Amino acid sequence: MMIHSPTPFNPNTFLATLPLKPGVYCMLDPAGKVLYVGKARQLKNRVASYFQTPANLSVKTQALVTHIANIEVTVTHTEGEALLLENHLIKVHQPRYNILLRDDKSYPYLYVSNHPFPRLTVQRGARRGQGQYLGPYADAKSLYHSLQLLQKLFLLRNCGDRFFRHRSRPCLQYQIQRCSAPCVGLIDEASYQEEVQHAVWFLAGKSPAIMDRLVAKMQSAASALDYEKAAKYRDQIKDLKKVQEHQYVSTEKGNVDVVVALLESGRTDNRGGCVQVLKVREGQQLGSRAFFPQLGQEVNEATLLAAFLPQYYLGLEPQEIPDEIILNQDVEEMVLLAEVIRTQSQRSVVIHSKVRGTRARWLEMALENAKASLAQRQPQQYYERLTALATLLNLTELPHRIEGFDVSHTQGEATVASCVVFDETGHCRRAYRRFNIDNITPGDDYAALHQALHRHYSKMEQSQCPDILLIDGGKGQVKVAQTVLAELQWLPKIRILGVAKGPGRKVGLETLILSLDAKPLQLPKDSPALLLIQQIRDEAHRFAITAHRKQRTLKRRISVLEQIEGIGAKRRQLLLSHFGGLEGVARAGVEDLASVPGIERKLAQRIYEYFQGNRN
Repeated sequence: MMIHSPTPFNPNTFLATLPLKPGVYCMLDPAGKVLYVGKARQLKNRVASYFQTPANLSVKTQALVTHIANIEVTVTHTEGEALLLENHLIKVHQPRYNILLRDDKSYPYLYVSNHPFPRLTVQRGARRGQGQYLGPYADAKSLYHSLQLLQKLFLLRNCGDRFFRHRSRPCLQYQIQRCSAPCVGLIDEASYQEEVQHAVWFLAGKSPAIMDRLVAKMQSAASALDYEKAAKYRDQIKDLKKVQEHQYVSTEKGNVDVVVALLESGRTDNRGGCVQVLKVREGQQLGSRAFFPQLGQEVNEATLLAAFLPQYYLGLEPQEIPDEIILNQDVEEMVLLAEVIRTQSQRSVVIHSKVRGTRARWLEMALENAKASLAQRQPQQYYERLTALATLLNLTELPHRIEGFDVSHTQGEATVASCVVFDETGHCRRAYRRFNIDNITPGDDYAALHQALHRHYSKMEQSQCPDILLIDGGKGQVKVAQTVLAELQWLPKIRILGVAKGPGRKVGLETLILSLDAKPLQLPKDSPALLLIQQIRDEAHRFAITAHRKQRTLKRRISVLEQIEGIGAKRRQLLLSHFGGLEGVARAGVEDLASVPGIERKLAQRIYEYFQGNRN
């Protein structure tokens, strides 16, 4: 996505909005030229590493940082997709600070030749040969290992055609059971072609029987206490799963634009709308760009798209318009719009929103980037919300530090309290604190809050004093906070604000406790001050419940997987066997997880989000 800002680049503000997800980042100079392209397993952590103390950075990195005027990021589904997109962008832009991938190195494909008895080999570079190309694949080492395994499983030849034509007896590959010797007629063409098709189906993820076979062999070896053989099968499963990982950065064909509209938290004002355009040309994803159109009050995602599409595409050159436009919402007069764009491009253009397979994944990726784009735009909104909160509390200046507290437990088990901190720019995660609560009656939230507040503020220095203390709770929790601050003589210096949940715990119906004597206050749902209060309250809750779950896991001594709703001992064993261990499960994409028997799509999404959310 592209983020333009008239103000000097502020890394702290920018980093506060980055997600902990895989992706690619492009660092730009003041003229908009790409200085450096990199990929990351976790965008936030990787980009933050560039803005450490200069003494910890190399000379090249220090020089790079001084020239950064902007950073563009594109969120991807997996780290493998990020690697492929990084490679493509480096070749397109040739950034001056990139070295490793500036040459014409390409990622490998599996090549099935166009021959009565096809050969199966790894192919790099230009794809000039007749036949089928599968890939590209990001992990070349695993690809070569898996090619050997496929030859052993399906007995497919890897020799050149000239060698094949002049054989009069089987070669060594036949002797070591890695080829069926079609060169001397030991297998007929139809049977050999069937084995080739099975190998192709397997690589496309359509033949789980082979994987089940390996899993069964691994379990059988383990039961027979032959752990060395079981480990060998486990490693084979890992290699094959890496090759089978679905990636959507590069595909066989397609000139496609994926255009999605998103409104922040369902808001209808012109500050909360984003249109994200993800481009795919000749099967290569070129990244995405975000737009923030100025629209009126009565707008939804469909009307946002309808207003954006004609203005955007009718201003492009014919050769820049794709053959296909995918939307996340149907829009009115879509047929008319397609006809107008067809006239502009002088060729047929398909516009639709119902897609499957790879295109559905592109659509999900565009939506992920739209969410990230809205997050990038939040610093300005945060300032507005902070101003509204200061006005609400009659403060003479903007608050410099806000601390939010919450308590989390499961029926009194593994009680944890959290403290999150927001400053003038947003999250201040380095100042977050967790408190493991003990020596209280299980389930006593008041006692847990009292202990956490006392432990926190008894060690606080004058310079760290917050302007506002936000408590997730009603008058009871506010009274506990007042008692603790009074004991520690902090009460006159810190403003206490309680947030009580509304009827049905619905968002937007919260009541605010400004003091024990005043009547609770309820703000409009779209109030900027309320939106900031909700943001801090939700962050405190997220931080508390994450710490609670980890603490509970340690106490129960059960698998991390079983902390996910819907995962029990049986499904845990299925996942570990299928992916060869917890590391394989953690790095798998949604489609890979959903391919496991007994793991439906919703549960696969839940598993994927769990591991993405716990990489911090």
